[in-house]
Amino acid sequence: MNQGLLLRFENLVQLRGAFWQLRALSSREVCGAQWKPVQLSAHPVGSLLLHPQLWPKHRLISATLPQCRHLATKEETKKKRKKIPLTRGEVEIRQKMTVRELAQAMGKDIDHIYEALLYTDINLDSVEPASILHEDHIKMIVQKSGMKYKSAKLKEEKERKNTDVVKRPPADPAVLTPRPPVVTILGHVDHGKTTLLDSLRKTQMVSMEAGGITQHIGAFIVYMPSGEKITFLDTPGHAAFSAMRARGTNVTDIVILVVAAEDGVMQQTIESIQHAKNAGVPLILAINKCDKPEADPERVKKELLAHDVVCEDFGGDVQAINISALKGENLMVLAEATVALAEMLELKADATGLVEGTIIESRKDKGKGPLTTAIIQRGTLRKGCVLVAGKTWAKVRFLFNENGKPVDAASPGIPVEIMGWKESPSAGDEILEVESEQRAQEVVAWRTYVEQQEKMKKDLEVIEAKQKEHRLEYEKKHQKLAHLTWRQRKAVLYKANKHLMFSRPKERTEMDENTLSLIVKGDVDGSVEAILNILDSYDCEDECKLDIVYFGMGDISENDINLAEAFNGVIFGFSVKANESIKKLADKKGIKIKLHNIIYKLIEDLKDELNCRLPPAVVETTIGEASVLDTFSVTVGKNKIPVAGCRVHKGLLDRKMKFKLIRNRDVIWKGCLSSLKHHKDDVQVIKTGMDCGLSLDKNLEFSIGDEIICFEEKEVQQTTSWDPGF
Repeated sequence: MNQGLLLRFENLVQLRGAFWQLRALSSREVCGAQWKPVQLSAHPVGSLLLHPQLWPKHRLISATLPQCRHLATKEETKKKRKKIPLTRGEVEIRQKMTVRELAQAMGKDIDHIYEALLYTDINLDSVEPASILHEDHIKMIVQKSGMKYKSAKLKEEKERKNTDVVKRPPADPAVLTPRPPVVTILGHVDHGKTTLLDSLRKTQMVSMEAGGITQHIGAFIVYMPSGEKITFLDTPGHAAFSAMRARGTNVTDIVILVVAAEDGVMQQTIESIQHAKNAGVPLILAINKCDKPEADPERVKKELLAHDVVCEDFGGDVQAINISALKGENLMVLAEATVALAEMLELKADATGLVEGTIIESRKDKGKGPLTTAIIQRGTLRKGCVLVAGKTWAKVRFLFNENGKPVDAASPGIPVEIMGWKESPSAGDEILEVESEQRAQEVVAWRTYVEQQEKMKKDLEVIEAKQKEHRLEYEKKHQKLAHLTWRQRKAVLYKANKHLMFSRPKERTEMDENTLSLIVKGDVDGSVEAILNILDSYDCEDECKLDIVYFGMGDISENDINLAEAFNGVIFGFSVKANESIKKLADKKGIKIKLHNIIYKLIEDLKDELNCRLPPAVVETTIGEASVLDTFSVTVGKNKIPVAGCRVHKGLLDRKMKFKLIRNRDVIWKGCLSSLKHHKDDVQVIKTGMDCGLSLDKNLEFSIGDEIICFEEKEVQQTTSWDPGF
């Protein structure tokens, strides 16, 4: 028995020695200690055990440091894994979050997120902690967990300092000097406005205008014999150029309203009166074409009473002068009346300091670049001045007068053409002079920033509205399928959308055919603006969609051709040119270029192009009519075919044409005849007054009194119902 205990004791000692050997080996890998075999004298079991020598101090430290670091890392990980305390049960979410990020934001573990994902159509086999969840799923998980969500706020940008430029305060009356009046000629189309200016300036402006109609604003100076100067603005009278007339009245001091004596008050006449009233500008009435036999100036004055324009003859304050612009009659009287009214208004301006003005028109010149016609309202403009207008700026390189000759300076009330703009500003923009180019760039950068912020705000509102609409639609759709599993939902949605997938190519073809893409080019900014205003009135999107791909100023370029090719569009040019190489390129690519110099002809051409895009309408033309007098049936094989005995009372029945059966004024059948017989003989045509027997469909029964109509179908080109107001 003692021998058995001794064996057990030896086994335990050996086991203890093996344990120390394993521990020593693992420690030697860490610190590289030296080892030697030692005999255990206390336990003479005949086995050698390994014992380490005493470790040096520095080796002990180096061995314990990694263990400390490992423990510290574990502690940090535990701290990170601590649940984040929630504020009032709200979870701050972003549009795209990983599973791990959402779990941390909710203060839950990842298994909780997996459990919530069981309620979605996401395949959990493919979900990992780093997988990205979309916003809809994130919101649903938060709601299923009994919490509320709120969108994370974007980092607010540092508020930018307003670096815009503003007008100077009003000038001291002591520094004001007299300036020439700015006079705008308004009136209906073809009432003689340009002819009047032509007679005043002794030039031939009318012969240069396409169709005798002023297409854009012309600003000129007229020198009177007495030495006074008058600045005239010739605004278009055509219906398309309403915005340009309004712009002319905003910078003017006096309005001369031209009315033809034989036509009287017309549509643009009323509109011109309204523009003058809105601007608070006094009127002078010029009754033109008084040399014609049918002229009736008194009728014109009476018609104007209805629009609160009271002439001096009727006790008002509006001067009325009868003129003939073509023959030059009473023009000096009109000019003197203008000068007298200007003296009463005591027009003065400050010709010192920084320049202020208004852009009347802008255009692009191939050699000179962007050019603007402007009226100076304060200060004196010279070469080298740095100007800002809208979102562009200029260092003035050259100044030109109305005849295209260079000038050194332009004082208040003087029209001038400015060269040196970086980009074309818009007509109607305010011109302000700044101290340096750097200051001009700051102003433009600020205005661009403000516009971008406004655009982003509008875009965000649209996006939020769309998201809300889609969310409601999504919830409504999934509410119906809530009782199904995600696999069943997928199958149902696939079946519901299957027809849409197969119809997409056809829908795209129809969309392309029923959409007219336009590239609009004009000579000046005002002309393009007028055309775009007309296109804004287009209200027949159900017939043919109108898509304006690009608009701008200048001649037709290769870029315009490439755009038209990409969008299958048409190029419309107003008072611009296309050189031979551009025309050849357009022909090669099959692109249409429509060039016009008269606005209403361009619109007519546009309507023709719209008509070509409309699908043809099918029109039925009645060829003959017959009445059913009797009904019977014939047996053909095993089938009984109903037959109608008819008499033709109008036109003829032609078997090649289509027929319809009318009963009680309702069409109950439409198609082709099965047979047409006269006295048991097959025939092709039955004329008026003849009897016949005919069959339509074997399943269609006739009744006495039914009407049989023979008709022919023809395709007729549709015309657009759009009325641009011409």
